[in-house]
Amino acid sequence: MADILELKNVSFSAQDQVIVRDFSYQYEEGKTTALTGPSGGGKSTVLKLSAGLLVPSHGEVIYKGRNIAHMSRKENLEFREEGAFVFQDSALWANQSLFQILELPLLVHFPGMSAAEREKRIQETLAAVGYKKELNIRPSMLSMGEQKLIGFARALVCRPRLLFLDEWTESLDDSAANRLVRLVKNRQEAHETILFVSHDLRIIRNLADNVLMILGGELSRTFTREQLNSDEDLALYLEKGIAS
Repeated sequence: MADILELKNVSFSAQDQVIVRDFSYQYEEGKTTALTGPSGGGKSTVLKLSAGLLVPSHGEVIYKGRNIAHMSRKENLEFREEGAFVFQDSALWANQSLFQILELPLLVHFPGMSAAEREKRIQETLAAVGYKKELNIRPSMLSMGEQKLIGFARALVCRPRLLFLDEWTESLDDSAANRLVRLVKNRQEAHETILFVSHDLRIIRNLADNVLMILGGELSRTFTREQLNSDEDLALYLEKGIAS
């Protein structure tokens, strides 16, 4: 398959601190890539740069041959419709109801969709993630795990082809986490492109076609699931790297 997304010599600095340095990688369309490494190593920043949520200090992020930073408004909207991000802290709007939070992406990207169609899409998406409570409440009334479910549902509601997941199973019990892992597997079977950040070696071994080890904001090493599952020394290296 062709490459769908590419980081070319990308660096990112904030408050005079270099967080990501000279990072280059080509994500293959239809594959799942795990970004892992120790806490504070730059994984989430690389994911946000890949999703176009952060602008590189240097370098380029290329999506289907186009530099995200130079896209027109129309091209950028198309990119946002095709891709969706699940934030580590859910990032739900505190002053909106859950229904409003889930409806907004549909209003932006599908302005011709009727209210009944939006309601149906939202309910179908909530059923998929396993959220069963009411929607006329605000995020503050939910547990952190429930907020994660709503954040995941918001990402899925537009049925994206490119999914960015930042520690998306944290704060969930095993049942809810397993449900979301199964959802990701379903999207893999549909040949969608998935990039995720995780410290969980079990999830990495279960889902990732390719694994990127990120240390000190740099791409330290890459390997495939086959290499990881067949080489115990490599698995120990990854486990130690995540824990360091």
